[in-house]
Amino acid sequence: MARVYNFSAGPAVLPEEVLREAAAEMLDYEGCGMSVMEMSHRSKVYDKIIKEAEADLRELMNIPDNYKVLFLQGGASLIFASVPMNLMKNRKAGYIITGQWAKKAYQEAKIYGEAVELASSADQTFSYIPDCSDLDIPDDLDYVYICENNTIYGTKYHTLPDTKGKILVADVSSCFLSEPVDVTKYGLLYAGVQKNVGPAGVQIVIIREDLISDEVLAGTPTMMKFKTHADNDSLYNTPPCYGIYICGKVFKWLKAMGGLSEMKRRNEEKAKILYDFLDESALFKGTVRKKDRSLMNVPFVTGDVELDARFVADAKKAGFENLKGHRSVGGMRASIYNAMPKEGVEALVAFMRKFEEEHK
Repeated sequence: MARVYNFSAGPAVLPEEVLREAAAEMLDYEGCGMSVMEMSHRSKVYDKIIKEAEADLRELMNIPDNYKVLFLQGGASLIFASVPMNLMKNRKAGYIITGQWAKKAYQEAKIYGEAVELASSADQTFSYIPDCSDLDIPDDLDYVYICENNTIYGTKYHTLPDTKGKILVADVSSCFLSEPVDVTKYGLLYAGVQKNVGPAGVQIVIIREDLISDEVLAGTPTMMKFKTHADNDSLYNTPPCYGIYICGKVFKWLKAMGGLSEMKRRNEEKAKILYDFLDESALFKGTVRKKDRSLMNVPFVTGDVELDARFVADAKKAGFENLKGHRSVGGMRASIYNAMPKEGVEALVAFMRKFEEEHK
């Protein structure tokens, strides 16, 4: 069976070259007689895998030496809690609410201290990014938190908020490694890798060393302390070994493709194809303010719920998978991550044109 065009928001499409490599190594990784899935995380063979993965990620993102890279488990949703547990020294933090995941992180932070809503785009169903150039930021905030790319609603911060000197914490799950990033603008950034980098089960935390401390909120579990993992090079307990191995392969694939500047060029090219069609279409409409559009997640609607369902069903029959919008918003959504080829977006637009002709 031929591979479909997979527009899933996550777990999402991975580079075919990476999958083929992993398949070839499934029974015997580099002559060791074992699969990576079977080997000890304390072995020399695996130590090389995880160290190379970190080195390649550092190179790709130009991560400064005073930042730690942690490979963790638990999904981004666990980080909603570990951020306040580790960073909320004054028991007060600011949150900018631009979608469901930022809202969930905000609600989680309320368990541990005072979470201040600094701005929100809930008034227009999270279809834009609020102006964050002059926020009212209290002096006693421990940090300012954002979800940089909103997977469900298809918005993206193209300018980071002015935090007025406060630490910026960002969930970058659905835009991770899609373009160059200045890591020094963040105190902490993190990603669940299942959207743009690897299989579900790994989260990557990049954190400035001065923010790693034993001084955490009382009751913070050992496994939720960033220091636990920083002190043990992500090997305090058994890490998600196979997932990290796949991430490492994706990092090498990204380097071979030309790095993050080249990925940004490709992603802009792909997104333009789809957005240009949506802007001219008489049937399909994008749902996001133009200047805040994501390169990764493109939501759209016909304006008719039944027609939306018909489109999703017909698209599936034609080999376009996972185009149904998130259950909380409906409509359609095409996630066009790094591994989605331009041909996939072109084929989708050609199908949308045909569908529009048939349903005028």
